[in-house]
Formats: sequence, structure tokens, C-alpha cells
Amino acid sequence: MITLKVHSSLEVVGFLFAVTAKLAQSGISVNVVSAYFHDHRFVPTGRADEAMKVLNDVALRAT
Repeated sequence: MITLKVHSSLEVVGFLFAVTAKLAQSGISVNVVSAYFHDHRFVPTGRADEAMKVLNDVALRAT
């Protein structure tokens, strides 16, 4: 489980898609659970490190 600790507004459209699409482009399957304050991504255990690299790259480009 990878938790994104980003508190985004419900009015923000596309955030979930943007992050999930980057994982999909890397061939990483993902199941998403959205909670009140955070979103959780479940990725295959063997690809967790790779998924974190993809997500870190997304975060770096967003800043």
C-alpha cells in the first residue's frame, strides 16, 4: 500500500487519473482506495520500489 499524503479538494478533477496513468505507463497495475484525507494505491509487492520511483518523479515535476 502506498499512501499519497496530499489533501486535495474534491473539486480538483484529474489528480487521481494523472497519478494512476503514470503508473500504468510504466506497466504497473494499481488498485485505488480514496479516503477522506488521503488516497491509497495498492500495487504488486514486487513492484513497490518501482512504483515509488514513478510517484517521486511525478512529485518532482509538480513542484
